[in-house]
Amino acid sequence: MRVTCFSSFTFAYLDRARVLFASLRRFHPDWDLVALITDVPPPGFQLRVEDEPFDRVVYAQDLAIPDFEAWLFKHDVVEVCTAVKGPFLHQACGSGADAVVYLDPDTALFESLGPVLARLQDSDILLTPHLLDPNTDRQAILDNDLSASRTGIFNLGFVAIRTRGEGARFARWWNDRLLEFCYDDIPAGLFVDQKWCDHAPALFDKVGVVRDPGCNVASWNISQRTVAIGRDGAITVNGAPLRFWHFTKLGPTGDAMTRRYAGDNHAVFEIWRWYKEQVDAARDPIIPDRYWAYGVFGDGTPIDKAHRLIWRDRADLRERFPDPFDVTDGGYLAWLRDEGLAARPAA
Repeated sequence: MRVTCFSSFTFAYLDRARVLFASLRRFHPDWDLVALITDVPPPGFQLRVEDEPFDRVVYAQDLAIPDFEAWLFKHDVVEVCTAVKGPFLHQACGSGADAVVYLDPDTALFESLGPVLARLQDSDILLTPHLLDPNTDRQAILDNDLSASRTGIFNLGFVAIRTRGEGARFARWWNDRLLEFCYDDIPAGLFVDQKWCDHAPALFDKVGVVRDPGCNVASWNISQRTVAIGRDGAITVNGAPLRFWHFTKLGPTGDAMTRRYAGDNHAVFEIWRWYKEQVDAARDPIIPDRYWAYGVFGDGTPIDKAHRLIWRDRADLRERFPDPFDVTDGGYLAWLRDEGLAARPAA
């Protein structure tokens, strides 16, 4: 089976992506590994693909999304890095691959995904639910069960499809939805790409729900998963091999949720310690912390989320300022300043 595996990120997440792709290269050296980047390299940094653990780079601006920069401006960094997953998945169905796999950049493999992808013999679409077992602790229900109800039953840090049949039909549908409706707007029923996939089992045949406890282990489900490290170093989850871990929210938030639900399961903390060391080793000091080229206007002024929402919601502004990043003759930024919605430069 010819497999294309991709991850979507900005240069600020290159360190995490390097860890992911290195783990993919270890277990799946024959896969086509693709970095989907929605960014521009920071000054002084040169991405040398031959030195990276992935095979090639696809920049989001090369996905033939109409009016790309105007479309991009409507999204914050999380929204757009999820939105571009749909176009890539759809276009990859015509690339010659038999299957396409997506993994978030903050995941890492610990075993082969071969047994998971073997399910594509009978299923055309594979999804992993946030939860496999019901929580009984009230705090865990509040943190995890209700969170999944708000943000989506399935975690789209992983998805795999066959590039034919229902898999291709799903990819086209997801492409269309994410191009227009990939926003973090829970009151409107949206949580980027995830809430859409609540519909997948109803809209498509051959949807496989991956109930392997060793897949997509994360802070939101370790309350019901027992992690163990054997004398031989093999890691198991509820007795099954650990296949991939989702290290969501690396930093204080992830640490707090992990402490809350890992309890005295010391294997969890060992795995997190290993991951943090790997990310630190993969970090490039040339890349500024939280860097994103599309996070600023043309003159370097930071773009607030409110600036994006105003432009997204007003057709008159979109018509008047077709390239909202452009500050030539003032542009959209000047309008924001005139309205008192953006600070003026210091005198």
